[in-house]
Order: sequence, then C-alpha cells, then structure tokens
Amino acid sequence: MRPKFEPPTSLRSLAFRQEGLVSSRQCDHIGVTMGMRRRLVDDRRWARVTTGVYDVEPARDRRGEVDHRRRRSAWLGMLAYGPDAIAVGACALALHDVRGLPTDVRPEVALPGGAFGKSRDGMRVRQLSAVESTRFGERRIATLMCALLTALPSLGREHAVAVLDDLTHRGRLSPGQMDAVRSRLRGGRDCADVPTWMSLVDGRSESPLETFARIDCIDAGVPPDELQVVIRAPDGTFLGRGDMGWRLPRGRWLIAEIDGREFHDRPDALLRDRARQNTLLIRGAITMLRFTHEDIGSVGRTVREALLLDREQPHERQTAG
Repeated sequence: MRPKFEPPTSLRSLAFRQEGLVSSRQCDHIGVTMGMRRRLVDDRRWARVTTGVYDVEPARDRRGEVDHRRRRSAWLGMLAYGPDAIAVGACALALHDVRGLPTDVRPEVALPGGAFGKSRDGMRVRQLSAVESTRFGERRIATLMCALLTALPSLGREHAVAVLDDLTHRGRLSPGQMDAVRSRLRGGRDCADVPTWMSLVDGRSESPLETFARIDCIDAGVPPDELQVVIRAPDGTFLGRGDMGWRLPRGRWLIAEIDGREFHDRPDALLRDRARQNTLLIRGAITMLRFTHEDIGSVGRTVREALLLDREQPHERQTAG
C-alpha cells in the first residue's frame, strides 16, 4: 500500500482562506506537484473543479453554507483565470459581505484592460475596459460601487432591492451614492427597470427576508404603513417592535414578523420573543402574523386576507390601558 500523502500546512491554510479551493499555480509554488495532485484526486481527498483549480474538501456538505458558497464562486473565478483576474459583479459583492444576493452566484471576473477571456464551466469573463478595484488579500476585486453597477441589472428586482436595502441600512451607501448609482445606470444596457426598483429601497429593512416580504406585500396591494413599528401602552411603556405594520381601528396594529433562520437557532431569543408577543396580544394592542423564509411569496396574500377580515369583524376590546 502506498503511503498516504499529506499536503503541507501552508497549502491547507491557503485553501481555508480561499473557501476550500487552490490553484495548480499555487500548488506548484508550494511544491505539490501534478503527480501529488493526481494522487489526491484518485484517493477522492481532492476534486478537480475546473481546469487548474482543486477542491481540497470535496466531501463537505455546503447546502446550508450560503455565504460560503457565494464567496467560493468568487474565488473559483479568480483562481481559474489567473492572478490578475478581478472578481466583479455579484461575486465582488459577496466578498464585500453584502447581503441580499441570490443563494448561488455565477463565478464572474474581468481581466486587466478589458482583455478577452473565454467563458467556461459556468464561469463568465466580463470585458470591462475600466474596473475600479481594491485589494482583497493578495488579489483584487471590484470596489463596492463598481460591483453594484455591474451586478444590479442582472440581479432581478427582489435581490437588487435587498442588496441596496442592506447597504443603506448598514450605512455603507449614502443618499448621494444612491443617486450616483441611479444616474450611472440610467439608459444603460438592461437597466431600464433599475430606477423603478431603486424607488422601493428602504434602509429600515433589517434583513433580506424583510425586504422580500415587503415587496411581496407591495405586489399584493398592501404595502406596510410602517417598518420597525414601535408599540407602546397609553402610558408610554415600550411593549415591543414589529418588522412591518398596518394601522387598524382604535389605534391597533396588524404586525408581521419575519423570522430568519438565526431566530430559530437561538431558543433564548425565541422565548424572549414569545413573551413579548404574548404581552402585546393580551393587551389587545396588536394582531400578530409570523412568517419564515418558506412563506415568501404568500406573505402579501395573507396580510391582505387579515386586513379584510379585520374590517369585517367588530372589535369590542379597546386598546391597551
């Protein structure tokens, strides 16, 4: 039996920084030869992803690692097209830690000077003559503004608004920069709908799921009256805050809460939230609806039905206090 070859620690550390990927060029530089790489692939300890790029942990279950998968796509493109390749579009946004992107993004790069590169294996080379870039470790990626201008036209309405909501909410995109994005995209190829999408941006949305739910409600004809609604008792006591709210008679609210996966992963948060919800319901201050990511697409219809039902039913109980 041939001895088991172990890649050097330096290569494993490099792969960790590159979302589990290494290039043939990097392997050669560290001393992991083609023969060694072939042995690792034959033993199913590595997998060849595309020409010149290897996955050093092919057995890893990545289905629940959405952010990792997006960053991995960016690294795949950069490694496949050489050290001068620049991550652009949604891939660059993923490396900038922007939320609201599609679950899976296509590897997308540009080469210096807008040089031609052949797209292959699901990867795309964009011929962009001038890419404003910034350093990302030892590589270069498009700046946030440059990445936005490239990505927004192809993201689709929901994801484009979610990305802009996230950047606005976290203070990473100023009103002046939003105006600049709108101006630079106006009249561009495949950009006709982008200004309309941008009119939906609201930095009060605290997560992409909240953005998707809000757009769902807008499409259903029931846009929320308020976001991040603060509910208080008549004496001013803070009772709670809801993601989206619609005003009801007698000072009441219909509140929609959008629970992300992180909510369900924290039992302590669930208990605290349940106590808050019970207090609000007992006091008669609200009608509560709860949604998860699985409900996106039906949130607006459910809210519309709840509003219609509330109008049809008399309310004898008065507001809290």
